This record gives sequence, C-alpha cells and structure tokens, in this order.
Amino acid sequence: MKASVQLDLDKFKAREYQRPLINAFKAGKRKILAIWPRRSGKDLVAWNLMIRAALGKKGIYYYILPTYSQAKKVLFEGMTNDGTRFQDYIPKELIRSINSTEMKIFLINGSLIQFVGSMDYDRLMGTNPIGCVFSEYSLSDPMALQYMRPILMANGGWLIVISTPRGHNALWDLYNIASTSEDWYCSKLTVDDTQHISLHEIKKEIASGEISEELAQQEYWSSFSHGILGSFYCKELDRMRLDNRITSVPWESSFEVHTSWDIGLDMTSIVFFQIMNNVIHIIDYYENSNLSLDHYIGVIKSKPYTVWGQHIGPHDMANREFTTGISRLDIAKNLGVEFTLAPNVSIMDGIESVRSMLSRCYIDDIKCKRLIKCIENYRQTYDDKRQGYTGIPYHDQFSHGADALRMAALSLNKLIKGLTAQDLDKIYEEAVLGNRPRKGFFRDDDENTPHY
Repeated sequence: MKASVQLDLDKFKAREYQRPLINAFKAGKRKILAIWPRRSGKDLVAWNLMIRAALGKKGIYYYILPTYSQAKKVLFEGMTNDGTRFQDYIPKELIRSINSTEMKIFLINGSLIQFVGSMDYDRLMGTNPIGCVFSEYSLSDPMALQYMRPILMANGGWLIVISTPRGHNALWDLYNIASTSEDWYCSKLTVDDTQHISLHEIKKEIASGEISEELAQQEYWSSFSHGILGSFYCKELDRMRLDNRITSVPWESSFEVHTSWDIGLDMTSIVFFQIMNNVIHIIDYYENSNLSLDHYIGVIKSKPYTVWGQHIGPHDMANREFTTGISRLDIAKNLGVEFTLAPNVSIMDGIESVRSMLSRCYIDDIKCKRLIKCIENYRQTYDDKRQGYTGIPYHDQFSHGADALRMAALSLNKLIKGLTAQDLDKIYEEAVLGNRPRKGFFRDDDENTPHY
C-alpha cells in the first residue's frame, strides 16, 4: 500500500514553491491555508495530499467546492492541462468502486472520498470526516467550514483551505487568523513568487480583454485590496475608509432611530440608523434566518433606543398570504410595529440611491461589521458564456443586508424633516441620476454621453 501511495505521488511532479506546503502536511500540520495565484496548481496539490491521507488511513474525506456543479466539473470530471484526469492520480488497483451520481470514490482500504458543494453542507451533518479540503473558499458558503471544524477538531482530523481572494470576505477573515496563529500553516503567494506563468502572458491576457487589470491583481497577485470585481459599492466603501467614516458611531439619544428591513423566507436583515443634519449614521445591524416576524420585532423592542422613528419595509410586505389572507404588514401591526413601505422602483434605481446615500454616511465598525461585509460583497452576476458581468445582482448570503440598506436609501425623502418639496426632488434626482446630466440619459440624445 505504501509503495502504491508513493508511486501515486511520484506521478504528481510538485513545483518548488509547492513543496513547503507538502512538507508541512507530511510533518503533521493539521490546518493549512494556501492563497495562491490562478493556475498555480492549488487543487492538484490538495488533491494528491488527500489521496495520500485516504490511502494511509481509513476514513471519510470531503473535497468541498463552492457548489455541487463546480465540484463535479472541476475535479470529479476534470483534468489537468496535460489531459490527465484527476481521478487518474489514484492507482486504479486501489479503487474499489466509484459512484458517479453521488461523486463518491471508495478505496480498497475502506476509505471514502466524496466531492460536495459548500451550499449543501446540511447534507454532511451527522457524518464524521477526518480530512477536508475547501477549494475556492472565497466563493464558498462559510457555514460549511463552521460545521466541519468542530468535527475535525474532535477526531483529530485535518483541514486544507485553498483559494484566490475575492475582497474582504470570509477568506480574508480566515487569512487574518491563520497568518498570526502557530496552529496554521499559512502560505500567500503571488505570481512573482511562483513564476508559473510569465508576465508577458498575463499582459497578453489583459490586452486581449480576457482579464482586466483589477482581476489580474486579484487572480495573479493574490490581492485582497482590489475588492470584488463586479462589486456595486466597493468604490464608495473605499472612499468611506479614506474619509474615516467607518468608525465608532455612537447612538445619539435625542435623535430618532429608524430601521430598514429586508424580509425573506430564509434571511431577514435590519439596519438601524439615525439622520442628523442630513448625515446618515448607521449605528446597528441585525440578521438571522428561518425565524418568524415576531422574533425580529422582539429584537428591536429589546434595543435600548428610546426614540423610534419609522420602520421601513419592502413594498411586498403588503401582499396577503394566499392561505391566510393576512399580510406581513398586518402581522407586524398586530405585534405593535407599523411599517412604512419603501417605494416600488427598480433595483438599479435603488442601487444608485445607496451609492448616493453612502457618500454622506457613517457606519459603526463594530456593531455593523456584518453589514459592511454585505455591502462590500454585494456584486453583479457573472455570465460565463459572455465573459462579463450582467448588471444583475447576485443573490447570496450578502444580498440581504444590502437589500435592507437599499430600503433605507429609497425612503430618505420620507424621513428627512425640514426640507422643501424642491429639496426632496433634488435628493431623489441625485440618488437616481447621481451627477449625470439629463441630456444623454436616453439613447438618442447625445452620442458622446455615456448611456446607462
């Protein structure tokens, strides 16, 4: 068996920059994080280490990608640049059987290797893996890792996390922990370290439009600071950081506290904010999932805020349930909270409203840490076929907080007191149009004006 394992790993020719990670794993390091550039062989290294572990010790091993389809496409059915299938790295005589439907590989020593998607982590509950690889963790549901870590800790298992950055999300948080902890082996490399692809080739990709300068920094230089390509609000947040407007924002007891909500079947988010002299102070944030409306109303009633303003909800709160004939608006009123409904306008108009609002916002960096992450990671959907962003928001764990903030931005004209009708019209126009002139808004106005 050991000879076969060695034969298998000999088939994988490790590059020089990959060897320290391999050696750390062989030496018994139980937690490994590798943030490496695109096409640097992250998955190939992690896959071969998993093979070694599975052949050496009987157990359950999970290779986890962001989604089920990615797990199937990238690894279970995937192959390397030279045409070698990932499955072929396991000597055929050591495979007992393969279940292609469930993406399971059973080895003759009793080990099981399974490929899964992070979004389906609930299917893994009750299992007892002794080794897990999280690939492209920056795009994965971080709850999957939260469920797996205590299991691995309890049974002395090991964890390998590999990825390229995607802004300041869960990977960024993990990197800040791993890079300062003796429990972790942490490796963050750039193309300057790996030299696995020439700068000339990268420049060709940029020139051909295959990749942008920003994406190149992210994918080849492992940059967290360039934010998420396709993010709606990264530029606004960068400006807020430069202006020191993401900081401690205390509650002012003499001013009203307003709330804005996104109420969903899975997740509900609440933003708490105050308006002082036309400046928005976002002082608190709360989100939770799979709980009834009375729970969230209980949350706001438990807060110490003494002067309440308006509670802004999405326009569809007024829709009546087919089975009961009662709307969530009615339920909330019966629980003692009357909602004001946000205007029913397009999502893109709402996004422009948020951009305008953020220019005069302060956000509490502690109580609103999760909201800041939601704002930063709220991004457009990427079209693989067209190789570009669609402009349509991508729905994930971050979109709920961003949607709650959008309700606030759309409703500011209902909350700001002491303004004339002309002032309110100007605020709305700036929110929707920004600084763009009216001329050129329609496609036949002026061919030299950008169209939106």
